[in-house]
Order: sequence, then structure tokens, then C-alpha cells
Amino acid sequence: MRDFVQDEWRAVLEVNGLADFESLWQLEAGWFEEPNRRRGGWSGVSRCELAEPGSTGKRGIFLKRQENHKTFSWRHPIHGIPTFWREFQHIMHYRDCGVPTLEPVYFAARRDGNGHRAILVTEELAGFVSLESLVAGWARDGAPSPGIRRNVISAVADLARRMHAGRIQHNCFYPKHVFVRIDGEGSAEARVIDLEKSRSRPFATVCALRDLDTLSRHAEGWRRSDRLRFLPDYLCVEPLSR
Repeated sequence: MRDFVQDEWRAVLEVNGLADFESLWQLEAGWFEEPNRRRGGWSGVSRCELAEPGSTGKRGIFLKRQENHKTFSWRHPIHGIPTFWREFQHIMHYRDCGVPTLEPVYFAARRDGNGHRAILVTEELAGFVSLESLVAGWARDGAPSPGIRRNVISAVADLARRMHAGRIQHNCFYPKHVFVRIDGEGSAEARVIDLEKSRSRPFATVCALRDLDTLSRHAEGWRRSDRLRFLPDYLCVEPLSR
């Protein structure tokens, strides 16, 4: 497993003294989520802010570290591989297929006498909020303009279409795993996270049946008009009459 460093982040990591595996591993940072412990291993996530070179600005990252937290497959039936390795592969595959997702910053794995260690760093999705939280906020605080609402639904439909066009089945396509950002002009951008259970399928239809059913069943707060907007946008056809 070769180390990966995103080119635009190389200088940021260096100026913060985090340019190598051990520096990232030893970094003192509180847990953003309590570590997941299983089968003698653990996996945890921290949120950090790093100084940008030549400026007073900072950029947020999520630093994920794990030790002996592995998954097994027919290729690795005995020793297994770090679960972050699979997650990193999924991130890169999504990006290769043009599907908006997390921005990878760093990935590396080490194996020594104590077992497997792995680090995965991704850029914080600044300004994004989960679709679940966004729609719940509309119900609580009042709906946005019809135009913004349409833009959000269209962005989510476009995300799903790109994913399935790449024959990727997410398998956990819940509103809490779709993140949306709305700019000052009301345009919307959507990204998908939590890619661990993703699988490649031979046909896009197979992917759509599972993922769209999951999204529809858990899309609490969606209006009938939202669903009528989503389907034609996903299929790239004219909207259905109401």
C-alpha cells in the first residue's frame, strides 16, 4: 500500500509538522466520535484545524486513525486489510466516476509487530449539512423559497444519477449520508459520504433499485412535489404533471 498525499495539501501538512505517518499518528487531538472497538482493534475520528501556509486562515480536516481494525475478503482471508484502505479505495473510485464525495488528503498504512495501523485524512465539508438535518430544519423553521428547494432536490438527483451511471451501489443511501451546500445565490451542491458498504454492480438498474428505495423510505419531510421533482431530474426527463 503506497502512501497517498493530495498535492494541494502537501505544503499544509508540512507547515503544520504533519508530513509523515508518525507525526499524524502521534498528534494529540480529541475524539470527534468515540472510538469503535472490536476484535482487539480500534478506530477513531478527530477533527483538527490546520494553519495555511502564508496566511492566517485555517482549514478543517478529519483525522481518522485505527489499529488492528480490519476487514476480510477472499483476497485477504487470513490477515485482512485495514477498513480505511477499503474506504480510501471507494473514495478514489467515486472520484474517478465523477461522483461528488469526500476530498482525500492523506492515506497510509503500516504493519509491524503490533499489527496493522492506518491513517485516513479527509477535508472537512465546510458549509455542508446533511440532507436529513436540512429538511428537518425546513419543517422546524420554515421552508425556503421554491427555487432553493428545487435546486436541492435536483442536486441530490444528479448525485444519485452519477453514482448509478458508474454502476456504484451505495447500500446506505440515507438522507444523513447525503450532504448539501447552498450558496448565496441559491444554487445547491450535493456530496455523498459513508462509502464503506459501497459495491460495484454490473447494471445501473440494480444500483438504483436498492439506493432509491432506501432514500425514498427515509426521506422524512419530503413533499409530494419533491418526489415528483426528484424522479424526472434523476432520469433527465421533463417533470411529471401534478
